[in-house]
Amino acid sequence: MTDTQAQAFDALLQRHRGIVLKIAGSYARGAEDRADLAQEIAVQLWRAWPGYDPARSFSTWMYRIALNTAISFLRGQAQADRSVPLDDHADTLAGGAAFDPETHERLRLLQRFMATLGPLDRALLLLYLEERSGREIAEVLGIGESNVTTRIGRIKQRLRDYAAASFHD
Repeated sequence: MTDTQAQAFDALLQRHRGIVLKIAGSYARGAEDRADLAQEIAVQLWRAWPGYDPARSFSTWMYRIALNTAISFLRGQAQADRSVPLDDHADTLAGGAAFDPETHERLRLLQRFMATLGPLDRALLLLYLEERSGREIAEVLGIGESNVTTRIGRIKQRLRDYAAASFHD
């Protein structure tokens, strides 16, 4: 790989590093695990870089590799409790804006809900919350667009049910 290619990779990685941080924050438990996962995602992106097609969206390509790496990481965890503490990343998830206690509580509810999802549904919800199109989500996850729409509908219903049950506890 040439120096120019390496510099191009580094620039794109820096520009889209929020993707790596959000995925690591969604799939890893604790600061050390998040750092390890972010590092592993960067390594896998670097390894895959020679195969990147510049005619395609970098962020879509990056999400696909990062989510596959995160799912593999999650499967490799020996922990029975798969809840993910997103509290440390609340400002990242909220776009860096300050928010009120009600918004914070909603984010905590979403965090607890996401911890109940399997890896594929968690990835799908994360991409949906990032406002990715159904087509792009399908491309990243390697599933059909109609499957994306169906799964999002089911996840939304599960979230509504989860929120209703949480408020009645």
